[in-house]
Amino acid sequence: MGRHHLDRHIPQPPYFQEAFELSAQHHCASDRTAKRHLFRQFTVLLSSTRRGARLARLLATAHLGDWGLPSESAAHIVAELATNATVHGRVPGRDFQLSLTVHRDALLRIEVTDTRGEQLPPTPGTASAPADDAESGRGLLIVEALADCWGIALGPVPRKTIWAELDLAP
Repeated sequence: MGRHHLDRHIPQPPYFQEAFELSAQHHCASDRTAKRHLFRQFTVLLSSTRRGARLARLLATAHLGDWGLPSESAAHIVAELATNATVHGRVPGRDFQLSLTVHRDALLRIEVTDTRGEQLPPTPGTASAPADDAESGRGLLIVEALADCWGIALGPVPRKTIWAELDLAP
C-alpha cells in the first residue's frame, strides 16, 4: 500500500493543510530510509461499528499469528485506532479500512483509514490525559506508549489515516 498524500488537484479545506503540516513534523526513522522490502500485507474494509472495531483486532491478531509475529502490542494499537475510527470517524453507511504491512526488517505498519477527514485527532506528542474519572479519552495515549511512532496522513478528501509503526525484530 502506498503512502497517502494530499491531492493537490482537489481544493483542500484549511484544516487539512494545518493538520498536514503538524503531522509532517513527526517522522519515524523508517520515513527517512530508502524503499522498504515488503514481506506481508493485509487490508480489509470493516463496518464503522463496535463489531467492526472488535473484528479489526481479531483479524490483526490472527494474521500476525499466522505470520509468526508477536501480536500483543499491535492488537492493542489496532483496537484503539479502530475504536477511534468507529466513534470519531464514523460516517453512516461508510466503512473504515484496516491495513497491516510487515517489511522484511520486521517493521509493522498499522493503518486505520476513515472518512471523517475534518475530525482530526491531536497530533503526536500533543494528546493530553483525560480526567482520572473519565471513561474514555486514553486511546491515543495508549498508541503513543506502545508504538515506536505514529502519525496522521490526510487525503484524498474526505479521508484520513492514523498510522502507527512497531519494530517487531527480536
